[in-house]
Amino acid sequence: MKTIFVLLLFTANISWASLCQDGRQQSPIHITPDALVSPALPAMAADYQEDALKLANDGHTLRVRLRSGPHILRLGTERYTLQQFHFHTPGGDQIDGEAFPFAAHLLHKSATGHLLAVTVPFRLGAENALLRTLLPLIPPRVDGDHLHPGINVHARQLLPSDPSYYRYAGSLTDTPCTEGVTWLVMKHPLQLSAAQLATWRKHFADNMRGPQPLRGRRVKQSL
Repeated sequence: MKTIFVLLLFTANISWASLCQDGRQQSPIHITPDALVSPALPAMAADYQEDALKLANDGHTLRVRLRSGPHILRLGTERYTLQQFHFHTPGGDQIDGEAFPFAAHLLHKSATGHLLAVTVPFRLGAENALLRTLLPLIPPRVDGDHLHPGINVHARQLLPSDPSYYRYAGSLTDTPCTEGVTWLVMKHPLQLSAAQLATWRKHFADNMRGPQPLRGRRVKQSL
């Protein structure tokens, strides 16, 4: 039985590695003008609520989980519930030749279980208010969730004031690289300070792979 389990695990690892390398719809990507198509996408409407802070160091990133809510993202008639958000260095998705040093990923799920991820790229610049709250609270160890009932956070702080976005079909960005994930990349980056990025790097190594081939995919955009 143990031999069979090891064989199945080895086979699964080969399958994951193959999908991560050769999948047809992998993330992140480089969004270039020649990849864009022009159908009008609906405006984004984020109805997130303030929530008591619950976070964890999972060994790769700082993950903030949502406790109450609902935290709803609407795209026309589509409706998704925000589950959690976390951060990556470097930013992953690139826009018209620009790479970003940092990004937030906000992970959502529809009532039918479809995954939708929002990427918010960051440029170096002014200090970010939400990161000012979160960075000093990064747990030093991987030891589960930490509750901070006296501190409230609002995921709306992670969305630019201009909610225009790009949309493409992609995947999870790490093993098992499962495809079928809808990605929205915000067109207008936020900022974090050099000191904030340096603080982040004291806790976490880079955790995002480079842009993956489009393999014929087209990228839609909102107005």
